[in-house]
Amino acid sequence: MTVYFIGAGPGAADLITVRGARTLASCQVCLYAGSLVPRELLAECPPDARLVDTAQLNLDEITAQLIRSHEAGHDVARLHSGDPSVFSAVAEQMRRLDAAGVPYEVVPGVPAFAAAAAALKRELTVPTVGQTVILTRIANRATAMPEGEDLATLGRSGALIVLHLAARYVDRVVEELEPHYGSDCPAAVVAMASRPDELILRGTLADIADQVKSAGVLRTAVIMVGRTLGASQFRDSHLYSRDRERHEPCAPVPGAPVA
Repeated sequence: MTVYFIGAGPGAADLITVRGARTLASCQVCLYAGSLVPRELLAECPPDARLVDTAQLNLDEITAQLIRSHEAGHDVARLHSGDPSVFSAVAEQMRRLDAAGVPYEVVPGVPAFAAAAAALKRELTVPTVGQTVILTRIANRATAMPEGEDLATLGRSGALIVLHLAARYVDRVVEELEPHYGSDCPAAVVAMASRPDELILRGTLADIADQVKSAGVLRTAVIMVGRTLGASQFRDSHLYSRDRERHEPCAPVPGAPVA
């Protein structure tokens, strides 16, 4: 039996992947983060599945549930918001399953920053303006940042910065990035991306903090800072350029329609 770490997506129930939904529908047990995962997704579980809300469970209790279900001969869905590869706290769960000899697989999901970019109707990498995206967070009392990964250091790159778990520290974000990006640098905050109560704030480093505080945004938000957010004058990508040398098209996939 296998534990499946499934990315549930950023919020909207229909943004789970097809593979994620199919896997969820095949598992007899589902552990889900009740404070973040939409309840509608649980309808994908088998009618007789055992559902466990992990919002009030610690790591030991969650791991015990996973191991116990595996030993009982059940496939287990461990449903996480967003994508398991970023800020999901999956690493410590996998480490414990490795120690216990419990097999697991990871099913990726739509990350929150991708949903935020979609809400903003922006490509985060724009030719000649910015080709690098940094996903990070800000240090707080719970977890310090590794040496060299503080926001002031990362900001020296000038790359688009995407911050998770940082809305309540927006003043610090502005303070540390403004010397590198300038007060006129475009900034945006997307809270509850893809959900019915989605909130989009657009501005610059000069005013984004005031907007966040006025809106009362404290959690479930992504902060973005970088010049690509406001880019309108840039060179077209070489990908579709008429000057690009093109070879014979690849053979069509069997069964696929031919344009």
